Amino acid sequence: MNSIKEFTHIDWGQFHFLRPLFLWLLIPVVIILILNLITNRNSIKWKSTIAPHLRKYVIQKGSEHLKKWMQFFTMLTLALAILGLAGPTWKEVEVPGKILETPVVIALDLSQSMLATDIQPNRLERAKFKISDLIDANPRARISLVGYAGSAHTIVPLTNDYRIIKSHISTLSPNVMPFRGSNLQAALEVTDTIINVTTAPATLILFSDDFDEETFNLLQNFATTGNTQIEIVPFNTTTGADVPNFNGRGFLKEQGKNVHSSLNTDILNRLDAIENITVHALTLDNSDMELLAKKIADNIEFKEQDEEKEDDWEDHGLVLIIPFVFMVFLSFRKGWVLYSLVFMMTFSSCSSDTSFKDFWFTKDYQGQQLIDKEEYALAGDTFDDPLQKGVAYYKANDYDAAITAFSKDTTAMGAYNLGVAYFANGDYAAAEIAFGNAVELDPDMENAKSNMQVSQHLSGGENEVNPEDAEEATEKGQAQNEQNKSPEDLSGGGQEATKEQMEKERLEETVNTDVRKGKELDEVPDNFETGKQDNSQKVLMRKVDDDPSLFLKRKFKHQAKEKNLKQTKNIKQW
Repeated sequence: MNSIKEFTHIDWGQFHFLRPLFLWLLIPVVIILILNLITNRNSIKWKSTIAPHLRKYVIQKGSEHLKKWMQFFTMLTLALAILGLAGPTWKEVEVPGKILETPVVIALDLSQSMLATDIQPNRLERAKFKISDLIDANPRARISLVGYAGSAHTIVPLTNDYRIIKSHISTLSPNVMPFRGSNLQAALEVTDTIINVTTAPATLILFSDDFDEETFNLLQNFATTGNTQIEIVPFNTTTGADVPNFNGRGFLKEQGKNVHSSLNTDILNRLDAIENITVHALTLDNSDMELLAKKIADNIEFKEQDEEKEDDWEDHGLVLIIPFVFMVFLSFRKGWVLYSLVFMMTFSSCSSDTSFKDFWFTKDYQGQQLIDKEEYALAGDTFDDPLQKGVAYYKANDYDAAITAFSKDTTAMGAYNLGVAYFANGDYAAAEIAFGNAVELDPDMENAKSNMQVSQHLSGGENEVNPEDAEEATEKGQAQNEQNKSPEDLSGGGQEATKEQMEKERLEETVNTDVRKGKELDEVPDNFETGKQDNSQKVLMRKVDDDPSLFLKRKFKHQAKEKNLKQTKNIKQW
């Protein structure tokens, strides 16, 4: 009844078509109608040439009027269908703004001065504790971890899986960075590329100890020109401390004096006075990070206010499609199937969103056809099924796209495939977590168990070796990795701990280096759905390194070489 009422109360002053280009299709309808009229006239002239007393024996009666009416209603129905596709409208409706999720970027200063010990055990270790406290407080937002010194690099892209971030924190040190220094400009540029994935306002959490006039100008410009809230967590004191030497012996010297790093309260006060910038004071417990996490969680959703999308028009064209449906119901009559096919072919060639194949083949079938042609990238764009989409992207060596596709598959095989994609992309820590999820979902998945162990070992770096070099090693006692259970010692709550206590309680990260173990990781099978191991597939042989930070060091060095990064001049080397 409401639909009928809307059509009886049309506001002709607001009447227009949402898709007026479809109205051009009325031209062939009119042409067909004119041709039918001409044909009928020719038919009448032809009948007049037959003698009147022979017409009843030559011409069949009873179908001429019906034929004319059927042609008329066919043209009328096509015209109504075209008008429906054009989208007649005369009523405005309000469309709610799109809800977006605000991203968070943690920028961690990995310069040499972060090893100063005015904050125990040192500034960097305390920053790691605070990052862990922040993650444990569950801010609920997608978080990315960026490390910077003389250059800046994305350690973990935006993710909701905080375990991946925590698995990378312990390996961070100034030694993993390819260049020395404290290049905040590079960190802000990397942050900008990360937060540009959405139009929602972002949050930058800066963990650093270097705040001077140049830092003030960079942060002020970043806060005022962008749409980013900056949360500063300074890691130094007013008394400060000397900066340790790069070789770990003594302190850095400048003009014959020890390089001393201390808190610049004037700069921090000026930064705190800027809108969109907040300076947080360190606390002895984790209350500072809990408040910060709550602030992020309270502002996690952002309603997009696009003026062009605030108002929309209600499409009334669907009602005019009803006559077309009636025509389809009559498709069993002689000739109507042919008319329907011509109609479908006409519209499929004129639509910009739908291809002709979409009328006959599903997206997954079209994707399989592209797979058969070895056009894997196009197949990945075509598939609807996340499993097949991920396999196609994997075969196209687009591991980032494969990870995105496999992440949407919540089955055990989906988690297994995600782990393989992470491994191929070089993120062994994430691969370990994904294989672990697969084992939790399917405890009988032996491939996932073995791959999880290999990923765990390789999270510190990898070198390819020949199978002949891999030796069988006897099982030895594993290191007793013990989780820190004492919040009084090393929790990041702010209690002062001595260097001896840190060395005593730090988690054991060593592995057996007196033997070389070769482990195999299954590459992607030809058929992901089965999950069966193919004996003909290749085997990846890896060598386990005893230093987990080597992986990040090699990764950043490769990125610097790939992007042709150079040591920035005129910046402090510490």
